[in-house]
Amino acid sequence: MATKKWPSKRPAPRSSRPLMQGYGLPESTKGLLPWTWAEQRLTKSHNYWISTVKPGPAPHTMVVWGLWLDGAFLFSTGSKSRKGRNLAANTNCVICNENAAEAVIVEGIAEIADVMVRREFLKKYQRKYKFDMGSMEKDILAMKEPVFAIRPRVVFGLYEKKFVSSATRWKFTN
Repeated sequence: MATKKWPSKRPAPRSSRPLMQGYGLPESTKGLLPWTWAEQRLTKSHNYWISTVKPGPAPHTMVVWGLWLDGAFLFSTGSKSRKGRNLAANTNCVICNENAAEAVIVEGIAEIADVMVRREFLKKYQRKYKFDMGSMEKDILAMKEPVFAIRPRVVFGLYEKKFVSSATRWKFTN
């Protein structure tokens, strides 16, 4: 998997209604959630769910810690972990925040973060989780172990209290 340097600014995603036939969603755009709503929940979440694709193909879901940073979800894992091996073979994945009542579902592609992004990741990760990454830092910065940057292709926002009127889909251009 190639290392990619992500641009820090991407164009704002286009918002629309998700295709959810039978749920009675309005056709109008009135009530769509702003992109800032999704980013706030992705930033504040403590735990995230990641779903990857095993060989076969079969899904694999696990809880991870990570960061929403400059429009991407960043997390580290061991290269020999199931999710690490899955992403090495198939970069498609889904990330979800921990609060299903204010759900943000990110469908994206994983790429290996470059060293500059890894430095920022380590600094902010240690601050967020109060977790000492010192024993792993050398291997992470030497690119021996992966830090994945997942950029969204499509994101869904589902706010339980106003589900029908606020269900939102954001599409990104690459």
